[in-house]
Amino acid sequence: MNLRLVSTLVFLLAPPLVAQPVRQLPGTTGDFAIHNFKFASGETLPVLRVHYRTLGSPRRDARGVVRNAVLILHGTTGSGNNFFSPIFAGELFGAGQPLDTTKYYVVLRDAIGHGQSSRPSDGLRGRFPHYTYDDIVDADYRLLVERLGVAHLRVVMGTSMGGMLSWVWAERHPDFMDGVVPLACAPTQIAGRNRMMRRMAMDDIRSDPAWKNGDYTAPPPGLRAALQILWFMTSAPLVQQHDAPTRQAADSLIEHFLESRMRVTDANDFLYAFDASRDYNPEPMLDRIRAAVLAINSADDQVNPPELGIVERLITQVQRGRFLLIPIGPETRGHGTHTVAKLWKKPFAEFLESLPPLPLLH
Repeated sequence: MNLRLVSTLVFLLAPPLVAQPVRQLPGTTGDFAIHNFKFASGETLPVLRVHYRTLGSPRRDARGVVRNAVLILHGTTGSGNNFFSPIFAGELFGAGQPLDTTKYYVVLRDAIGHGQSSRPSDGLRGRFPHYTYDDIVDADYRLLVERLGVAHLRVVMGTSMGGMLSWVWAERHPDFMDGVVPLACAPTQIAGRNRMMRRMAMDDIRSDPAWKNGDYTAPPPGLRAALQILWFMTSAPLVQQHDAPTRQAADSLIEHFLESRMRVTDANDFLYAFDASRDYNPEPMLDRIRAAVLAINSADDQVNPPELGIVERLITQVQRGRFLLIPIGPETRGHGTHTVAKLWKKPFAEFLESLPPLPLLH
């Protein structure tokens, strides 16, 4: 069976199930405990755990400020491990590549509710605080400043949800970074078809009697229906036809995807992750962004279809903003094009070169 499409979808929104990571990169892994973390909802968590990994070493200017840090943010239901795939790390982190880890200090973390960070499935289930994107950014800020000693970013970038978080970062902390690279997203509220599909996926879980308000003893069947919505959100017709040109191939591919995802997906974690986007809307404050921005989408992205023209319209409100739309081609993967780094590697490298020169670093 052709697993290329499954691999691509997995990189969008979940830990890899098929593709193997690149060689182990040197770095450090840890957990940052934030005590009595208060969420935007008013809820608190006695201890919020933020899991992270860093690659490379921080380099500081004459004032002791880290200047070579890059924060990379993953998508909904994913984790920092998503970025160790050959199609991402293999194109960006090696010697002479755009984010060469001998030059850059790369920070990968698991967002609240994801990966090995605190999440509903740890035990609180439906009593876990209802976090938002602002909460995720607040926790990330504290990780950087309080644990890693990073008070400035060369670049903040992200894929899908991570791209949206990049917009939030740029508005909430406009002087914290030199550049921003949001991939596969739009700087406006989630509405229209995007919101409808998210709402249907959440309703599939909430309306299932087996969900029991989050206190289920076995995965509720509604989760499978929600994953079907996810499939259609993040895949693309051209890729689906190429990878499943027969009835048997199509049936086999979707069965593999659903079975694999059902084994590793917790319904509460999925529900919370999708609900976290409910108040995302950077549009009213785009003119506050001071960093240079390179927004990248692909023309076959069913989550952010180009015919809406949203990013083209809004990027004009960003003082130093530029938008790149990758045309459909044999190597684009719908929403998952955000992780196929070779398709946007060159303009990304040029963007890095266009940022203000770094001071002498130690």
